[in-house]
Amino acid sequence: MRNWVVHPPFPPELATESNLDPLLIQLLYNRGVTDAGAFETFIAGDDRLGHDPFLFPGIDRAVTRMQRALLGDELVAVYGDFDADGVTAAAVLTQGIAELGGRVIHYIPHRLDEGHGLNLPALMYLRKQGANLVITVDCGITGYAEAEEGKKLGLDLVITDHHVPLGPVPPALAALDPKMPGSPYPFRELAGVGVAFKLLQALFASTGRHGEWDKYLDLVALGTVADMVPLTGENRYLVKRGLEVLNRSCRVGILEMIKCAGLQPGKIDAQRMAYALAPRLNASGRLDQAVVSYELLVAESKERARELAMALETNNAERQRLTAESFADARQKVLAEGADLPLLMVSDHDCPPGVVGVVAGKLVDEFYRPSIVVSIDGDIARGSARSIRGFNIFEALCECRGLLTRFGGHAQAAGFQAPIANLEELRLRLLDVAGRELSGADLRPTLTIDVEIPLSRVSGDVYGLISRLAPFGQSNQAPVFLSRNVKVVSARTIGGNGDHLKLTLHDGRAVWDAIAFDHGKRELSSYIDAVYNLEVESWSGRELLRLNVLDFRPAS
Repeated sequence: MRNWVVHPPFPPELATESNLDPLLIQLLYNRGVTDAGAFETFIAGDDRLGHDPFLFPGIDRAVTRMQRALLGDELVAVYGDFDADGVTAAAVLTQGIAELGGRVIHYIPHRLDEGHGLNLPALMYLRKQGANLVITVDCGITGYAEAEEGKKLGLDLVITDHHVPLGPVPPALAALDPKMPGSPYPFRELAGVGVAFKLLQALFASTGRHGEWDKYLDLVALGTVADMVPLTGENRYLVKRGLEVLNRSCRVGILEMIKCAGLQPGKIDAQRMAYALAPRLNASGRLDQAVVSYELLVAESKERARELAMALETNNAERQRLTAESFADARQKVLAEGADLPLLMVSDHDCPPGVVGVVAGKLVDEFYRPSIVVSIDGDIARGSARSIRGFNIFEALCECRGLLTRFGGHAQAAGFQAPIANLEELRLRLLDVAGRELSGADLRPTLTIDVEIPLSRVSGDVYGLISRLAPFGQSNQAPVFLSRNVKVVSARTIGGNGDHLKLTLHDGRAVWDAIAFDHGKRELSSYIDAVYNLEVESWSGRELLRLNVLDFRPAS
């Protein structure tokens, strides 16, 4: 059973300092906007949330070197990563440099053959292609040795990354990373594509082309949402403005991907981006070559875009199949070894490395424990970790760095490579860290509720009110409401296996249609306390509001 936690009410003085609806004030307060003077800026989500790219230390050197490359007709290489963040970042920078007249090539490493980050053979290849300047996107900040070797090859290196540095800054011409210790850049949570965009923004500004960078914000929004960084601060502006650009996008690759996903052009929001578009972009990098996703984003012909979108569709279907199989195996191992441990770690010779992160995330969803899934290839173990609130999995790996060949990531998601001989000791060390850090923690999934509200208070006006907080995503989830003592007028199971519930709910004054996904096997009382959010359902050409029930209990 999930733990329900309702946000405390906002301080009364906020109501006297603002003329906003009290419900909207509560929702803003819940999202960390505790100063009435900041309400309007958050709601607007405009460029006031953005920051001057020249606040990045060293960005002036990077821009000067890029200008020299443009003037000297030098070949510039953009070195990406194989996830959606890295691919969109590579597309932003290569297209931006090309627009300014530069000669530019891209390089997307192969997940299995090369792994994350810089590698020397790739730098040697780029040098042989004639590149003098290499710009990394979404990687590079941990590549000290590779940067040193690249320098010996005669390469100038500019790093743009958003991962936490693990040691000394690589010897690059410039290293742009908002998580660098002591960085004066005001916002730490940019995605990799966000940092790459800030470099392009600085380059455009230095050539007098102010504002012409907006055309790339569709890609910035896509990569930012896909990487699941917080949609607050500058990210809120980048995604909100990027969705506007994307919804009138003429990029044939994005339009074909939207069509394959069964979505309607012009009606893409952050949720549809996260659950339909991002997995498709990620699919090629998980199973094959991520360059397919890159080529789709930069495709110029409709025919080529359709071909690439269909290839991603095939990859995504295969990714879903492999994920389901691997999750079933991992789940059985967890149940056999003990699901009550403070950290779950399973190994599998058959689990494809490209889906281990997704499987780890599904284990977290079910068991609410930090979870690690390891793919075994010979004597090499590649692991992907996902975590829960209150446990920094990246810092936990830092405590075990002596057992790892390489690692990186964030507080909630990380990856590593290690000799298979170290796996058992690694598991025991991580269990020890988790036992220490999570001692006394309530290891049940927590459902955070914005506000308790009578069902009769919910209306189309309320939906309009909460829509002002969109786009929704990490750290700005769609508002969640609790209504108590709601009568279940009717209920029936739907879905092929009866996994979901279709409900009609009534509180004496209001009647609502509702859907409860993945709750079809649960017992249902005549009166319930329901936790839900509001969503729009398209039906016969009409758009209707319904409740998306996240959880329920017998009425208290």
